[in-house]
Amino acid sequence: MNQKISSLLSPKNGIYFVCLLLFAGLTALLKAYYLAAGEAALVLLLFLFSRHTEARRKKGAQRWLERLADNVDQAARDTTLNCPMPVAVFQPDTDDVVWTNDRFLAITGAQEHVFDTKMSAAVPNFHTRWLLEGKGECPEEVTIGARRYRVYGHLAQTRDGSGAPATTYWVDVTEYSKTMEVFKATRPVVALLLLDNYEDTLKGIDENLRARILSDIIGQFNDWTKLSDGMFCRLDRDRYLFVFEERDLKKYIAEKFSVLDKVHGIVSPNGIPVTLSIGVGMDADSYEQLYQNAALSLEMALSRGGDQAVIKNRFSFEFYGGRSKETEKRTKVKSRVMASALGELVADASEVFVMGHQNADMDCVGAAAGVCAIARKRKVSAHIVMDPGPNPATGMVERLKQMPEYRDVFISPQDAMIAADRDSLLVVVDTNRPEQVQSREILESCNKVAVIDHHRRAATYIEGAALNFHEPYASSASELVTELISYIMEPADLLRGEAEALMSGLMLDTKNFTTRTGGRTFEAAAFLRRSGADTGEVKKFFQNDLDETLAKYDILRAAKMYRGSIAIAPLNHTVDRVAAAQASDELLNIAGIDTSFVLFPSGERIIMSARSSGSTNVQVIVEALGGGGNAAVAGAQIPGKTVEEVTRDLVASIDSYFDTEEKEG
Repeated sequence: MNQKISSLLSPKNGIYFVCLLLFAGLTALLKAYYLAAGEAALVLLLFLFSRHTEARRKKGAQRWLERLADNVDQAARDTTLNCPMPVAVFQPDTDDVVWTNDRFLAITGAQEHVFDTKMSAAVPNFHTRWLLEGKGECPEEVTIGARRYRVYGHLAQTRDGSGAPATTYWVDVTEYSKTMEVFKATRPVVALLLLDNYEDTLKGIDENLRARILSDIIGQFNDWTKLSDGMFCRLDRDRYLFVFEERDLKKYIAEKFSVLDKVHGIVSPNGIPVTLSIGVGMDADSYEQLYQNAALSLEMALSRGGDQAVIKNRFSFEFYGGRSKETEKRTKVKSRVMASALGELVADASEVFVMGHQNADMDCVGAAAGVCAIARKRKVSAHIVMDPGPNPATGMVERLKQMPEYRDVFISPQDAMIAADRDSLLVVVDTNRPEQVQSREILESCNKVAVIDHHRRAATYIEGAALNFHEPYASSASELVTELISYIMEPADLLRGEAEALMSGLMLDTKNFTTRTGGRTFEAAAFLRRSGADTGEVKKFFQNDLDETLAKYDILRAAKMYRGSIAIAPLNHTVDRVAAAQASDELLNIAGIDTSFVLFPSGERIIMSARSSGSTNVQVIVEALGGGGNAAVAGAQIPGKTVEEVTRDLVASIDSYFDTEEKEG
């Protein structure tokens, strides 16, 4: 380094002496020898003088640099020793302390230097992995006694790259941290409470009984809100506002929003229990945003069947309750309004694209065919977006393709992307989750989107839809589409193949009208029957060949009982998804089994099919594993795990579900 600095300070004048010597040589060639000798002697004297002054300059510069380096080293030592914050130097790989200043000794309570000790002994709760990962700040605060510290540091660079010591600086942030805790604890939280079956419970009863029931409900609200010092008021006849502090939210979460069960225990004279939905908004920058989060949470709770609490923070949703089975709460008014709105959207579109979930089943294809019928009635071209290849509804798809009206209806996602324009309408059926649709790119590309679905809404759902006909109380997407068709077209306008496709979707999701059926389900079936649907032909879609039947019974043989009434069938080989779903249903026909789970690998994912015929809500169990569905039928696709790992996760989720049930019971 000194040689480099010296060379920078040395003048580059050698070329000048060379030139002078050349002139002296030229003089000698002209035979002026005395003059040439004089010039050469002068050049030599100048060269010696230059070397002498250059040596003196180098020595002076070197002495100045040495003094500067000494001063810098002394300043660095004084700064480190007298640093206003605690400093500690240690070896992260061995945890040995190398050096500390007095301030660090003071905060750790040591009386003398902590040489020959470990950093973990000086500060037991301090972890040093972040230094080895190249980070410059400890990710969490470190507590020493009653004080809290934010730790900064870095690893020194060594020539061999090993044994590098780390220097850490400890900043006392106790007051700041406590102030932040108080700020977070006192942030406002907005909750909206809705009696979601207000009309059903109080319809047609005496005014005195109505007043008594409302008084009981208000009494439960008042007892529940006493856990905090919040503000509780009534906004409408069935809607209430509750504003409280964030620190009190932990109490309500700890007791699982017990007001849900307490209000559910109030039964009207007509035998209908009162149900309550709660939407909570938190972690927002304004009261307006808090209220919007609470409204979104309430909408989420209602779309999942009601009788539950949903919390929305800045990033996600959290769900509590929602374990009771849904009861039919739909009105024909909403269906008529949705039918009119969908008809207008279709009529205004240049082209209609219908898309369901991946690996489409008969309910998905049946609902898509129903939307195509609506588009045909409005004289708008329609296409069903579907990946080519086998799926659970392959037979139905082939049947529809044989019809002249459906010859060019089924297209691939790639062709749909090319054909779509800014006036195209995308109708998503039988799913409300963006990650489950046939093509995420088409969903994000279309300006106008309509959603028709009956599954309970999950934390992720399609946002910004122009129309959202979402009814978790319906049996199937085919039932919802049939209701819309009944307000848009006559039974004779529906093709027989379309009617049978819709009927097969109804029969699939209701298990031949044995589960999740309501009055509206049979009304939809009656409309399809008037449209020409033949149940005998529909039944053929559900027939299995001998190999599929044997595969189904192999799944049944693999089932093992858990908790007395739950059958779990984990398979280590790939099976047909339809066979797996049918096996799940078949297990429920066995005496003593009210809940079933079938798991099998498919590529890099584990496919799970869940069914329930009793009080167990499989949607809550499967949702913890990343799946969804409804109380009686649910499923999941779990990537990156083995069947054994998913089975362990499933058992843990089942245990958690029943442990919560026992605590709430």
